[in-house]
Amino acid sequence: MSANDVFLADCPARTTLDLVADTWSVVVVFGLGAGPQRYSDLHDRIGGISKKMLTQTLRKLERNRLVERRVLATAPAGVEYRLTGLGESLLGPVSVLARWAEDHADDLA
Repeated sequence: MSANDVFLADCPARTTLDLVADTWSVVVVFGLGAGPQRYSDLHDRIGGISKKMLTQTLRKLERNRLVERRVLATAPAGVEYRLTGLGESLLGPVSVLARWAEDHADDLA
């Protein structure tokens, strides 16, 4: 991929950024990076996210095969979310971006 490819509407980098470059997607991916989480535990772990936004974000990540939803055979029924292999492969690149943000936090407006 050349640098000019990012200007094309169907550029893989551009379409991927459209999927994950919002306020919550990367945070949810990080939240699931430590392992499977129940919805309520994930909500408690992520400060500032509303239940509606967490639900929308999880559905979006599930549609794009980054997150898997599993209904647990418990009483009462529970749901657990986990990263797929594809989602796990995203942890490395977003960790690099997070480190960059920490290193340059004072330089950013």
